[in-house]
Amino acid sequence: MIGIVVTGHGHFATGLASSVKLIAGVPENFVPVDFEEGDSSEDLAKKLTNAFDSLSNCEDGILVFTDLVGGSPFKISAELSVTQKDKYHLAILSGSNLGMVIEANMSRQFITDLNQLADSTVETGKDQVIHYVYSESKNDEPADDEDGI
Repeated sequence: MIGIVVTGHGHFATGLASSVKLIAGVPENFVPVDFEEGDSSEDLAKKLTNAFDSLSNCEDGILVFTDLVGGSPFKISAELSVTQKDKYHLAILSGSNLGMVIEANMSRQFITDLNQLADSTVETGKDQVIHYVYSESKNDEPADDEDGI
């Protein structure tokens, strides 16, 4: 099974984890890692390393969700994916949203290739972002109960 780590600024990770639990039940092999005020980059690297170690039973790899491209959670996750590549098999995603995390959590039961799951999850994330614009219905046809006159 593929493990999941969610990380981001503030309580982004635990907030998403709470929402996943509410919507889809308690996820297995799922670790939230918050980058809290007062944490240093070294603190976050240690938290992430501990999370990865706790998922050592996830032989298919670990999918890491981060909040912002270029932010510390993303940069440190990316650095660890390179410097610790012999220890961890990681795929890093950024710009994560709840739909992506839920989709990946459910899909990893069927998709065992880490990169395939990562790519599929990115597409889900793109599909989840929309611009809703309300428009009133313009029905030019008379209703059935009208005489049409």
